[in-house]
Amino acid sequence: MGQELIRVIEQIGREKGISRETLVQAVEAAVVSASKKRFASMGNMEARLDPESGEVDLFNVKDVVEVVEDSETQISLAEARAVNPNADLGGKLVIPVQMEGLGRIAAQTAKQVIVQRVREAEREIVFNEFRGREGELVNCAVMRIERGNIIVDMGKTEGILPRREQSFREVFRRGERIRAYIVEVKKTPKGPQVILSRTHSGFLKKLFELEVPEVAEGTVEIVAGVREPSGRAKIAVRAKEKDVDPVGACVGVRGSRVQAIVQELRGEKIDIIQWTDDPVDFVKNALSPAKVSRITANPQEKAMEVIVPDDQLSLAIGKKGQNVRLAAKLSQWRIDIKSEAEHGKQEAERQKIALEKARGDLTGVQALKGVEEETIQLLMGNGFTNLTSVLEAPLERLQEIPGMDQEKALRIKELAHAFVRGETQESPGAADEREIPALTVSEDSQSQGHSLLDLEGVGEKTAHLLEEHGIATVEVLSQASEEKLTEIPGIGRARAGGLIQKAREFITGGSGGSGDEKDGGSE
Repeated sequence: MGQELIRVIEQIGREKGISRETLVQAVEAAVVSASKKRFASMGNMEARLDPESGEVDLFNVKDVVEVVEDSETQISLAEARAVNPNADLGGKLVIPVQMEGLGRIAAQTAKQVIVQRVREAEREIVFNEFRGREGELVNCAVMRIERGNIIVDMGKTEGILPRREQSFREVFRRGERIRAYIVEVKKTPKGPQVILSRTHSGFLKKLFELEVPEVAEGTVEIVAGVREPSGRAKIAVRAKEKDVDPVGACVGVRGSRVQAIVQELRGEKIDIIQWTDDPVDFVKNALSPAKVSRITANPQEKAMEVIVPDDQLSLAIGKKGQNVRLAAKLSQWRIDIKSEAEHGKQEAERQKIALEKARGDLTGVQALKGVEEETIQLLMGNGFTNLTSVLEAPLERLQEIPGMDQEKALRIKELAHAFVRGETQESPGAADEREIPALTVSEDSQSQGHSLLDLEGVGEKTAHLLEEHGIATVEVLSQASEEKLTEIPGIGRARAGGLIQKAREFITGGSGGSGDEKDGGSE
């Protein structure tokens, strides 16, 4: 009987891949479990299997104590020494127990325990085998479909492809072989569970490793990858050797390599992008196939404003924003896409606002027509020295001025708004007294401020020279520095200071000139 038990243990170990020690422990636990009903009065039981003979011995183990409180688990020193003369206080006494008469029920219990222990050992082996395989690509066969979840055969165990990890375009049949990506391996009461995915970005990378030898060898590296399953995917690649084209290697001859992956993904479009360390260039590449005009980056907020031609806007954004969304995920930058026309309108509006702000900063409250001198003095006495201070102040702040009611405060604000927007009406005859030379000025300059030719002492030659260097209006000239003007050929520091002074006097309502003939001064 003993040798037969050893042979059974060895056979099960070979078939199940379970170690002999584990099976021996299972047999010992089974014997203890079976004997507990037969020897209920005995507390701690131990079974020992001789690995050579196969014989199983059963023992009752008791603690040797001075005063017995629990007769099932304890024994007095005197009684212990009657069994074993070498027994000492605090030690354990092992008393052999005869196993005859355990009966059929005990044998059935032992069998159940052994089966349970073997099953647990099998599950542990499977779990340990798959535990370190997260991120691997596996081939498996579809066994059945339960509530949308696909159960697959992975050899020693079953895997589950949850509905959330499936592409909506994919339909699988029983017995069909599929590829999947191991996402997670976890223990459950029913055994180890292997969670698979076909939508994970890692699945796409593994497919490229399978189809592109350069990726598998490490010559080409997939730096990043993002997907919207069944729609579009983008991967960024770079070569570790100078003479290797990473994009060409992934595409293959006539697109053979990438097409194999597209077929595996049921028609999902894949953009392969050249990786670059420059975020601006990388975002430009990531937005392909759209063409980009220019990009303005804000590293602090990790945001970019991307300007594209009007006919490329829809392509850059993509269907339901898919292209720009994937590009943002791939680059990890926030991307704001605008067309040339939209950007031009916003830029013009910003310039208009900046111009109004500059005009308000440079214009004193004395320029407000229709406001009594006494009110002007009160405004200045309360810190409102220019129009910007009036416009930015809350209405309640203006009403704190003695004699200033809500109606008067609103009127002053309206006048200030009208002035900075260029809506102030000139007095009759003022336009007739000012002669406008015949110089063509761009429509943008006319709409954004006063022409340089409105300044006395500035002729066509000087105006053209200033416009060529980005100074197209009186307002812009008034904000320029002497250093900037002296960089213009033919304009010295004295001339620069005079031009700036004239521009500021013009805006604040001064004469705007000294009576010099136009372009008559030394430039």
